[in-house]
Amino acid sequence: MNPLYDVIVIGGGPAGSSSSAILAENGHRVLVLEREKFPRYHIGESLIPFTFQPLERLGMIEKMRQSHFVQKYSVSFVTQDGRSSQPFYFYDRYDRETVAQTWQVLRSEFDQMLLDNARAKGAEVREETKVLELLRDESGRVIGVRAEGPDGVAVELHARIVLDCTGKEAFTMVRNGWKVRDPYLNKVAVWTYYKGSRRAPGIDEGQTVVAYVREKGWFWHIPQHDDMVSVGVVAEGKYLSRDGVKDPEQIFKREVEENQWIKECLAEGEQVGEYRITSEYTHHSRHCGSDGLLLVGDAFAFLDPVFSSGVMLALKSGVLAGEEVSKGLKENDLGPQRFEHYARTLRQGVENMRKLVYAFYHPDFSFRKLIRNHPDAAGTVTDCLSGDVNKDFSVLWDQVRELVPLPDDLDVGDPVVPDEATA
Repeated sequence: MNPLYDVIVIGGGPAGSSSSAILAENGHRVLVLEREKFPRYHIGESLIPFTFQPLERLGMIEKMRQSHFVQKYSVSFVTQDGRSSQPFYFYDRYDRETVAQTWQVLRSEFDQMLLDNARAKGAEVREETKVLELLRDESGRVIGVRAEGPDGVAVELHARIVLDCTGKEAFTMVRNGWKVRDPYLNKVAVWTYYKGSRRAPGIDEGQTVVAYVREKGWFWHIPQHDDMVSVGVVAEGKYLSRDGVKDPEQIFKREVEENQWIKECLAEGEQVGEYRITSEYTHHSRHCGSDGLLLVGDAFAFLDPVFSSGVMLALKSGVLAGEEVSKGLKENDLGPQRFEHYARTLRQGVENMRKLVYAFYHPDFSFRKLIRNHPDAAGTVTDCLSGDVNKDFSVLWDQVRELVPLPDDLDVGDPVVPDEATA
């Protein structure tokens, strides 16, 4: 078989657009199949500092600096009674001109920029095209996809490798029975948007605020351009639906009363758009892929959004996947074993962030307690929260375990090698 494409990428979000941009830049024939028509709505607006490195690799930094996205220099935390912490400034830890400043983005615009960047580098993009199934040869190797375009006609498309970048839909993970639910991280989010909500002045105008409610629930308050704010609450489903309340608007308005700072800020603004609700079930794929197939971004692992790590992990995995697949194409070696390092690098990052998320939700944990006991932990916590997740945090985890238990790493993520393949 002489396929028309080297790589087919399913999904044009951050993972798909970043991997396809790298591959196209390296001269490979890349086809991106995106189910929706961009620009399209998506939640997840707050970038963390270590998004800088993949954006720089993609050639996006100057475009971001010239955009109207709100600049983000800090994060602060607010108690239920409205007391706010001092802002945690990234420039206290990192270089002001690079990692120390990031952005609050409108995902419809940001994702469009990323997809256009992939196009500009040579990737072919087909929007409003739904992938129906993976195509396999007699050995079970993935050799392409069957997809349906906006005209309703199904076609078979072949490539040397397929990248699943389908986000939380997790196309392959679901169909192959690879999805592993996290035993504890299963929150629900309810959110909407406000125009004119109060925000801090000056350099703090773009800060993300995490505001606590009862039972370790929390609000996000994320300033955007045009005086808009993304605001939502995350907590256990049984807490948000207590007393039989199911309507997202009723849930949201009730929880606003649970935090004085949120209540006062929103009182100065006007709610716009609809109220939205979703289950934020953390999941992990048992495998990163198989012969002819690689999972990227949320299609490989989706983590609770409390620390806004999703876009960073999607871009990081997209760049790593693009680079590794490009090497494999040039060396004529796309065997699944070559993606073990890719998978283990991502798993290390996910597991480090996952431990901090577990600690955050434990009733006996607080960052204040941790840093009071171990002042040296402040810097390493900042590193993890900022997305510098591929480093040795063993000392930090020992310090955290003095307060609360932490989960063991999940034994998942390695590729399926041919003699193990069952699906």
